[in-house]
Amino acid sequence: MALSSQTLVLSILFFATCLSFCKAKSITPHHKHFASHNYRDALTKSILFFEGQRSGKLPSSQRIKWRRDSGLSDGSAMHVDLVGGYYDAGDNVKFGFPMAFTTTMLSWSVIEFGGLMKGELQNAKEAIKWGSDYLLKATAHPGTIYVQVGDANKDHSCWERPEDMDTPRSVFKIDKNSPGSDVAAETAAALASASLVFRKSDPSYSKLLLRRAIGVFAFADKYRGAYSNGLKSYVCPFYCSYSGYQDELLWGAAWLHKATRNPSYLRYIQVNGQTLGADESDNTFGWDNKHVGARILLSKAFLVQKVQSLHDYKGHADNFICSLIPGTPFSQAQYTPGGLLYKMDDSNMQYVTSSSFLLLTYAKYLTSAHGVVSCGGTSISPKRLRSIAKKQVDYLLGSNPLKMSYMVGYGPRYPKRIHHRGSSLPSVASHPTKIQCSSGFNYMQSQSPNPNVLIGAVIGGPDSHDRFPDQRSDYEQSEPATYINSPLVGSLAYLAHSFGQL
Repeated sequence: MALSSQTLVLSILFFATCLSFCKAKSITPHHKHFASHNYRDALTKSILFFEGQRSGKLPSSQRIKWRRDSGLSDGSAMHVDLVGGYYDAGDNVKFGFPMAFTTTMLSWSVIEFGGLMKGELQNAKEAIKWGSDYLLKATAHPGTIYVQVGDANKDHSCWERPEDMDTPRSVFKIDKNSPGSDVAAETAAALASASLVFRKSDPSYSKLLLRRAIGVFAFADKYRGAYSNGLKSYVCPFYCSYSGYQDELLWGAAWLHKATRNPSYLRYIQVNGQTLGADESDNTFGWDNKHVGARILLSKAFLVQKVQSLHDYKGHADNFICSLIPGTPFSQAQYTPGGLLYKMDDSNMQYVTSSSFLLLTYAKYLTSAHGVVSCGGTSISPKRLRSIAKKQVDYLLGSNPLKMSYMVGYGPRYPKRIHHRGSSLPSVASHPTKIQCSSGFNYMQSQSPNPNVLIGAVIGGPDSHDRFPDQRSDYEQSEPATYINSPLVGSLAYLAHSFGQL
């Protein structure tokens, strides 16, 4: 049937409007209709969670109102100012090792996907700065890094709000006599990555972060050793450096190479990469082992910046990706019957969020370079990597056999009894008098839902059979942690944008 000229013009205008809309939103038309979740809402909440973990003097902009100031004399035992930073999980200790990793991963989330975050970008930057400000304090004295505030064993024998805590705020440090290349190099990575986040918006702060990162990395490299050797009784079994310190030296050098563009870091990586484990097949990325993250980060320098000497890192990165993909000859990953990546019983969701972030980030690098993943004779497209990552995030948000969101406050059904002192005890506003160390356990053992909703907290998650009991005492499955949320921020920003929600 012939179209009239008026109909034809209208059709062309409609098509052009659709094209320009889709281009402006950077989406494909079919994508818009298949969003499994409200990723924008989840993004907002994933960042808000960090306000619930804050230690120190809370700002007037604090949005989680049931929290109050805490730890205001931290550091005084050593005559240093260590006020601020984050409680890592559901307790009241400030562990420097996971706090630095959290800061690095929040920064990487913003570096890769901050341009998509719209109104949430400022909140994400504030979450990073709360960590980086503390790490500047912890590294203020050259040759010394303060790596922990609080005696974890004594802290764990109480169930107290951070606002009430009266357990010892002991301070632990590393120096040349008791080195800790792992925590020092991770701290350098955190400072270097944060310097990139603030390079345009706050150049003087960015320069301070980068100068400090350079000095801290030099210290990490010169005085080599694992921090859990000298501080074993204080940091183990909580955040023992099980993987050694080589992975952090490679990771720290990779971040300094990215942040400084100084060829000395590229030479360091070329000379030391093999001895630091560049090609080891340890395919678990998290607060302890950074090898995989370093491989992905360095592969960008090869793929996008065409640094030919880093060619091997593309292969190393491919090996990790292939290990996650079911049905390839190199597949090593286990999945639950419901489809969740399953690495270990304790806080498994941290590996889900970190692996999903790496899949999306590597897909971005490959797309820029028109590349694919080579798994033996099989080529895997960036689109496939994004699909696997999306499935993991969707499971976390409620697309699972229990129809349970593992992010507190997201969706109609989520964990109500998380293993978290501040969330499970009455707030200072509702119960102004102090709740003593041992009397807090009455609340811990209660079957009642937590009185304070820690919005955005992602917990350890279900077991290998997709089961989740929602028991406060079950810290392996019910405890949130900053390093579970930090890589998820980037993934949610990407997904919210790609489905036209941002």
